[in-house]
Amino acid sequence: MTDPLVDAGLPHLVPDLLAPALRLLLVGSAPSTISARAHAYYANPQNKFWRTLHAAGLTPRQFAPQEYPLLLSLGIGLTDLAKRHAGADAALPRHAWDRAEFLGKLETYRPAVVAFTSKKAASEALGLPTGRLPYGLQPEPLLGAEVWVLPSTSPLGDNYFRLEPWLALGERTRALPPKRGSAAPSGGSGP
Repeated sequence: MTDPLVDAGLPHLVPDLLAPALRLLLVGSAPSTISARAHAYYANPQNKFWRTLHAAGLTPRQFAPQEYPLLLSLGIGLTDLAKRHAGADAALPRHAWDRAEFLGKLETYRPAVVAFTSKKAASEALGLPTGRLPYGLQPEPLLGAEVWVLPSTSPLGDNYFRLEPWLALGERTRALPPKRGSAAPSGGSGP
């Protein structure tokens, strides 16, 4: 039986967390079914995302998934490439990936750094095969933003996880000037 959250046709299973001129925009593939049900990013307790953000110095403490709106005060935003679907990348239909919508967000919000939280998300957004995407800073910007590819924090990717690219991103982000603008998050204030 198919999970009702996959291809639910809803506007967004987890709302975007966007504002103009972010220092960092973290881009995932799609929310897990656990995250979609919780209406919060990276809500699976086995996911290392929130621990990794703190370890990389991107947050002053480890946030709980439901606290994700607090990231805006740090100049950090969140979105996914498959906003209307939930589940593992391999289970998502081809039409789930909305590159045009993602590029529109970049045009509108103009983050300084875009970091993909998995090679699959980066591959879909950049139109490159995953094998051609090393972890870390990429050679070409995307619509004026630095581009980073990070190992997935998902429990499904435990064999590939490395903290070092996340630490390098944290160092780079801390070196950027403070958030250059402020605005209310898109899609409301979160759950």
